[in-house]
Amino acid sequence: MIWKNWINLCLFLGVLIMLSSCYSFKGASLDPNLKTIQISNIRMETAGGPANLSLTINEKLKEYFQRNTSLKINNKNPDLQIEGSIIGYELTPQAPTGDDKAGLNRLTLTIQFRLINRLDEDKNFEQEFSFYQDFPQNQTLPQVEKELIPKLVDQIILDLFNKIAGDW
Repeated sequence: MIWKNWINLCLFLGVLIMLSSCYSFKGASLDPNLKTIQISNIRMETAGGPANLSLTINEKLKEYFQRNTSLKINNKNPDLQIEGSIIGYELTPQAPTGDDKAGLNRLTLTIQFRLINRLDEDKNFEQEFSFYQDFPQNQTLPQVEKELIPKLVDQIILDLFNKIAGDW
């Protein structure tokens, strides 16, 4: 029985090592001189969406940078400053069926971000980031929002981080 547990542990560690060596951000690294970041409150500039969407995005953005970088949140003269506006929250029909109904609905979230890099102005940018998720037409938006919004927000934050850290 001990051998079986030992073999399982070895297999698990082997798989973990293989996965960690396969997964990396190509060229994704922040300038080591960057020490602080300010994440301004995200503004809602579109109709629709939950009332707390701006707050949700703002908190997830702060959490992501605190968890995945050594940057400290600082509102006084930060090295990096991120500002954002929700400019799109759209529900559109997709995959029409034979009886002129949508087989799927698509929820799309679009956020315009502006980055100010006080240490390297060449890295400043303003760009829209958008992501969508489809869901079956027999479900309503209120039924799926709690599941879809975190997926949309997480992907947009990952894309933003990759833009900042990966220079792509």
